[in-house]
Amino acid sequence: MRRSLPARPDAADKPVFWTVSISRLFDLFRDITLEFDDRATIEPINLGFEEAVKHIRQRLKTERCDAVIAAGSNAAYLKGRLAVPVVIAKASGFDLMQALARARRQTPHIGVITYQDAMPELADFQNAFGLRIMQRTYVTAEDARDRVAEMKADGARAIVGAGLITDLAEEAGLTGVFVYSAASIRLAFEDALELAQLTQLESNRGRLPLGGRGRRGGHRLQDLRGDSAAMQRVRESIGLFARSPATVLIEGETGTGKELAAQALHRQGPRAGQPFIAINCGAVAESLLESELFGYDEGAFTGARRGGHAGLFEAAQHGTLFLDEIGEMPLALQTRLLRVLEEREVVRVGGTRPIALDVRIVSATHCDLEQRVQTGAFRRDLFYRLAVLRLPLPALRERTEDCVPLALWCLTSALAALGVAAPANLEAEVRACERVMAEYAWPGNVRQLRNLMERVALYLAAQPLQALSPGFLLTVAPELAPAGDAPPGSARRTMAPPVVDPDVVPGRLADVIRQFAGDRAAAARHLGISRTTLWRRLKELDDSGAATASTKRAA
Repeated sequence: MRRSLPARPDAADKPVFWTVSISRLFDLFRDITLEFDDRATIEPINLGFEEAVKHIRQRLKTERCDAVIAAGSNAAYLKGRLAVPVVIAKASGFDLMQALARARRQTPHIGVITYQDAMPELADFQNAFGLRIMQRTYVTAEDARDRVAEMKADGARAIVGAGLITDLAEEAGLTGVFVYSAASIRLAFEDALELAQLTQLESNRGRLPLGGRGRRGGHRLQDLRGDSAAMQRVRESIGLFARSPATVLIEGETGTGKELAAQALHRQGPRAGQPFIAINCGAVAESLLESELFGYDEGAFTGARRGGHAGLFEAAQHGTLFLDEIGEMPLALQTRLLRVLEEREVVRVGGTRPIALDVRIVSATHCDLEQRVQTGAFRRDLFYRLAVLRLPLPALRERTEDCVPLALWCLTSALAALGVAAPANLEAEVRACERVMAEYAWPGNVRQLRNLMERVALYLAAQPLQALSPGFLLTVAPELAPAGDAPPGSARRTMAPPVVDPDVVPGRLADVIRQFAGDRAAAARHLGISRTTLWRRLKELDDSGAATASTKRAA
């Protein structure tokens, strides 16, 4: 989840970033920089590789830089040669699919060249959409030039890649399709801002402990979406619990939004302006968890850093400490945690001086803690101390009336991330799928629904005339079908929908032709096909009797 940052820092407190890029990425960086002027001081450096390294090393002797932002092979080169953090802008899967769609409008003979690592998921994509996609990787600029030449010899007419690749492709007389989107570059800028904030937190409080995440609670009460009675009760409980300093135990299955609820609790209460520190107790090795939570003094053990180390409790002073998956905490540490909660003070590992604490504790679990108490896996007294206030989060299958609004919100957001406007009738199409969604158990809850809608958005963006029908949803997401009822062609074996040529859908085809006042050339350009293909599809529909009267009138 994206962490929120202070909106408008003073000029002197703004983080300083240098963007390093060459070719067309330089222009994209420059355009996005304008959106972050009020939050950071950002300077572009139009250099690459060794030239950029020498330039930055020289400037760092006298100037401050909190992070360098770069992409692709340039970023990889800088990362191992600079003392300053390098934030790498990465093209998302959505970026790649959008770039492939643009390339496909030019030619069916497409190549993709990526830095170092290939993308095996391209095989599924080309099988699903009937594309021939050649794929190569490169390490150096010379490699890149060779790969472009190989692809040209093999028949590629358009090559998708970063700026270096597209420049080389155009030099070779091919079409270069730039893979990066503005959304991905914005994400890199947000990552740099987040890194700068966490670095500041470390300098103020000592090193941020392993496994801990510092922020000021990025999510608000309204981010807990759903109009069901169950979710209304959750929001009411959060509003009430936020007024109290008592511990809260959030209970819910995976994907129900436990950390989101914890952040909302923090943001609703009087500690909203103080740190929100989170740690997953099951994700940190037992040997490290104690020192991460409670800190340690110098010489506490072999390898202990000079001056010691402040733990998560100290880092969360005056704020909120969120202990996720508290049921996974080892018994030995449960005893120490209980003492901290009772005494409201912490003693570092290897230390003797108690440090007074003013921290609100919120914990969460996906397991039945009461059952773990019965089996002796969790201390009864600690359970009672953590569960002064209890906040159960309902599973999605228990509030199926929220499926449609949640799916609509997630799908609209995913389409926007792809740069695709949601169709006016999207809500009606999502509601048509309500029964399919309501009859599914959703073991991954809202997180699973969100991820699934991102998948649906990808296929809708690639097939702009395709309606979101129950059949199409089951084709894209066969896991929603009852066992044995997956639609033909959607076999769970591939998880990829069959090719649906959008221009053979009569009603949708009529809409496009009508949109261009019967101009078939304009309609064909909009669909990314030739006039001949459009004419052939219209004739096939007419011959088969599939063309509707509206299609014939529009044509």
